[in-house]
Amino acid sequence: MKFQGRVALVTGGSRGIGKATALKLAGEGATVAVHYSRSIAKAEAVCKQIDALGQKAIPVQADISDREAVNSMVTAVTEKLGTIELLVNNAGDVGDIMFDELTPEHWDRIVAINLTGTFNVLWAVKPGMIEQQFGRIVNVSSIAALAVRPNQLPYAAAKAGIISLTKSCCGPLAPHNIRINSVAPGAIATDMLSEVSPEMVEQLRSTTPLGRLGEPEEMANVIAFLLSEESSFMTGATVIASGGRILIP
Repeated sequence: MKFQGRVALVTGGSRGIGKATALKLAGEGATVAVHYSRSIAKAEAVCKQIDALGQKAIPVQADISDREAVNSMVTAVTEKLGTIELLVNNAGDVGDIMFDELTPEHWDRIVAINLTGTFNVLWAVKPGMIEQQFGRIVNVSSIAALAVRPNQLPYAAAKAGIISLTKSCCGPLAPHNIRINSVAPGAIATDMLSEVSPEMVEQLRSTTPLGRLGEPEEMANVIAFLLSEESSFMTGATVIASGGRILIP
């Protein structure tokens, strides 16, 4: 198995892409820390599914925009499972809002969760990876970072920042045998779409060249590839997985 004996932390691991990724990594032999922000019940349910696969998993909670909370979470994972070797920075919040309605407070919240939160987790995990001289990191961005999305200004800016963060970190981390890449998903069938009108969901589907939404498991496959040695010559890269939707203005 690709990740036999490895310790993974998946942020936002209780649902959607994070849940699918946690299950994928466990299925390939990893021990997984399933991070959640609010619902311990959902995180525990994912852990039970992982237990059923014969792998160990623990739920861990933190507001990733809170640096001290993140540091405490990483310390707890390290003490219970060992040094984190695989990191999936997946937690985030879209927070759609039109340009004319955007407030500084909304900007601060969305950027804090999506960009600063990603940085906080990366920086907390990085010392252990450097000490161990091994690490594989995937940051989850979005095609919103690469195309105009007027109703997602802070989200798009934060996700573009994740791509830049990934590129900027690959050089300094490479001498320590740490690879860092990102993935930019398109419209994915997760529970986040429950906040979107059926008309908008249909528009997302119909404007995707493949004619459908992506599945969380499809994103998990891309993430697992980037964490595995099958991508051994990749670092600082962003893989777009959008069903062709990145081509749509």
